[in-house]
Amino acid sequence: MAPSPGSILLSVTGFDPAVWRDEIERAAPGRTVVTEPDGPEDASIHYAVVWKQRPGILNRLPNLKAIFSIGAGVDHIFADPDVPDVPIVRVVADDLTERMSEYVVWQVLDHHRKGPRYRRQQAEKIWHEDRMQPAARDVTVGILGLGVLGLDAARKLAALGFEVAGWSRTAKKIEGVATFAGDDGLDGFLAISDIVVCLLPLTPKTKGILSKPLFAKMKRRGPLGPAVLINAGRGDLQNEADILAALENGWLGAASLDVFQAEPLPETSPLWTHPRVTITPHAAATSVPAALIPPMIAQIESHERGEPLTNLVDRDAGY
Repeated sequence: MAPSPGSILLSVTGFDPAVWRDEIERAAPGRTVVTEPDGPEDASIHYAVVWKQRPGILNRLPNLKAIFSIGAGVDHIFADPDVPDVPIVRVVADDLTERMSEYVVWQVLDHHRKGPRYRRQQAEKIWHEDRMQPAARDVTVGILGLGVLGLDAARKLAALGFEVAGWSRTAKKIEGVATFAGDDGLDGFLAISDIVVCLLPLTPKTKGILSKPLFAKMKRRGPLGPAVLINAGRGDLQNEADILAALENGWLGAASLDVFQAEPLPETSPLWTHPRVTITPHAAATSVPAALIPPMIAQIESHERGEPLTNLVDRDAGY
């Protein structure tokens, strides 16, 4: 008689666990799904599916084989100081990637075609066409972070006719994209980018990167005026006081922000009412259970057959 498969621990904060549990049970009908270990040493749990898991919930599972994140980032996992030394798998799903690219393209086009200005004019009933409208080929969109999400966004923007540049920690060659890498490449990347899109993971090295030292090196004069910032990565990548200061002193022309240092964004934040800031409520790429769970279960099943896990997190790099 074959042994029963190990159970899956679901530990999520900020999501309805029932929806995720139903999807796991649908995709893996032979497995038990639990939201709490059965005691301090639950040997029945073999895998964990998490988002901002309760601290310490993973560190006493003697048969835990892997941890799966239901979001694009994994910094929430490392916020737990007691994460066990088992493989951590990043979610990579076409649905999540496509949603993020939709957001990036939307915001790039909105700034490119002067959406914020025309919305202000509409509110004031002003009829004025800005005839200084550059073509997409005259605008360079720079993407900070050339992982799965950044690469897909770069390709879609290039298809629309934009010049596209990309910066990553290590060197990459991508057809049709001007690539820069490492500390030595950041200045050159910023010097040519009219719109800077941040899709970086949050690590100790990237925390606070969107701050005064970076803004001071961004393009001042271009087809859109001072450079535009779009952050759909993580809130702790940015210093919001520095963003406001850069908008006021002309280092930034505008900003679209989907993530914030504190979420929900406090009502007292001046970002809410700044005329050149677009705010979205961490909505760039929603995690949909029906799209994300099947690839996780497929990985679990292949791992049980002895095949290696893919999309593994590099613990040293933090992503």
